[in-house]
Amino acid sequence: MTINSSNRNAIEVEHLTVSYHSRPALLDVSITIERDQLVGVIGPNGAGKSTFIKAILGFIHPDIGTVRINGQDAQKAKGQVAYVPQRGAVDWDFPITVEEVALMGRYQKIPWYRNPRKADREAAREALEMVRMADYADRQIGQLSGGQQQRVFMARALAQGNDILLLDEPFAGVDAATERAILEVLERAKAAGKTLVVVHHDLATAAEYFDKLILIKQRLFAYGPPSAVLQEDLLSEVYEGRLRVFTDVLKKESA
Repeated sequence: MTINSSNRNAIEVEHLTVSYHSRPALLDVSITIERDQLVGVIGPNGAGKSTFIKAILGFIHPDIGTVRINGQDAQKAKGQVAYVPQRGAVDWDFPITVEEVALMGRYQKIPWYRNPRKADREAAREALEMVRMADYADRQIGQLSGGQQQRVFMARALAQGNDILLLDEPFAGVDAATERAILEVLERAKAAGKTLVVVHHDLATAAEYFDKLILIKQRLFAYGPPSAVLQEDLLSEVYEGRLRVFTDVLKKESA
């Protein structure tokens, strides 16, 4: 698909409302995410963060509202967005190698009657190089650490070659060194022209990691630079109690 370079919006959400069995998950969410941004989605457990991601992906149909990807309806644009699910949603015992997982990112570009081409394998290898997992190409995916597994699935998403990546809790359950390694991959992807939307749970690092933050609890409470979103009054309302705000990082950003 040819993208109009004058349209700076990667994702446009208008009046998005989603419910599960009459229980609201998202209420009248409207937001525009511009290209070349690293955006974090924050909010308490059960706030609708993953539902927000799945609605953008076109995995779920909203009760009302619209989602557009590069100006196109989300249901028609499914192939334009790459997705990294939560680790718990993956069968890690499946007998597949690291390279084969990365190659899966090319499947939507390969007709069912054709085997992967050299170009597809090169794209998968380049994606593994980007996440620094090429040395593990022949390893079974279940033999890796949690952080390594996460990076392999990021490689699968990068191999698709799409300009928009959605990641659901990529930092969950990894140690500090792995978290920094994943962040480095995200920053390199952004530098390569990708737009990334990342569900994140840690307010302590949110200001440092992201250009902008989306604060959700069923409805949209705030969207903007971390210094504007990580306000004590907003966080107290959304998290239903007083939270420590890490003001040192915010002061550096606003200085």
